[in-house]
Amino acid sequence: MTVDDKELSAGSGHDGYVPSERRLERERHRRGRARRATAIGAVSTLVTGAVLYLVVVNAPGWPRTRETFFDWGYAREAFPKVLEGLWLNVRLLLVCGAAVLVLGMLIAVARTLRGPVFFPLRFLAAAYTDFFRGLPLIINLMIVVLGVPALRLQGVTVDPVILGGTALTLTYSAYVAEVFRAGIESVHPSQRAAARSLGLSNRQALRYVVLPQAVRRQVPPLLNDLVSLQKDTGLVSIGGAVDAVRAADIIVGRSLNYTPYIVAGLVFVALTIPMTRFTDWVTARMDRRRAQGGVA
Repeated sequence: MTVDDKELSAGSGHDGYVPSERRLERERHRRGRARRATAIGAVSTLVTGAVLYLVVVNAPGWPRTRETFFDWGYAREAFPKVLEGLWLNVRLLLVCGAAVLVLGMLIAVARTLRGPVFFPLRFLAAAYTDFFRGLPLIINLMIVVLGVPALRLQGVTVDPVILGGTALTLTYSAYVAEVFRAGIESVHPSQRAAARSLGLSNRQALRYVVLPQAVRRQVPPLLNDLVSLQKDTGLVSIGGAVDAVRAADIIVGRSLNYTPYIVAGLVFVALTIPMTRFTDWVTARMDRRRAQGGVA
């Protein structure tokens, strides 16, 4: 037992406990060290930012770069159109995100099925994940968005938004399936055995015991995949869908000024940062629970 623990235990018997001078001094030292660290971090950040700013604005080509990429007039023109196109990206994120989670879970479960009778299903699920994880997303989008309409299949849509969303779902479900599979395999076999001993079937043990633990453990990587999906919804513009990127591209094609691209990029960054910080918060919270011996 440390000195501080003894002080706390000695004073826990009455409400008038007053910390010792030594403990108060330690607390003041910790607070002072935290303030110094914050001040040093702020000063170093300001110095770094000032140096980068001076390097950029003193570069020989800065005036031309500023005119081409940072024109306030074109930024004001592009902003409302980019925001209008962003609504398409948000809808794609919501629809594709839900589809990716469902399809990824089904593929992960298929890969973890036991018994020789399920070998064809396991093989197809493994082939799916290997293929779409290896195929670059931009090529997948071109194949689906440009190739499917060229087939002229009856009853098959040629809407670039739907086709682009399908390509995104195909690629990201392969990544999410591996995340789910890792979570399923991280659950100790004794959990399944205990569920079976209580009378649950294999399907019930998977549904009520294994999957809840697997999903809870894999929340941070799943959120990271959704952040990446949020950014990649801008790639559907290659098929002609007017999203935030395409709205900026239309203005650039007319004006030959690239400021709208900067506006679109900043809008995506502003949309991504809250989800990224939320992911960091969830990860830190789960790490604290693991450190304290809680259920992850």
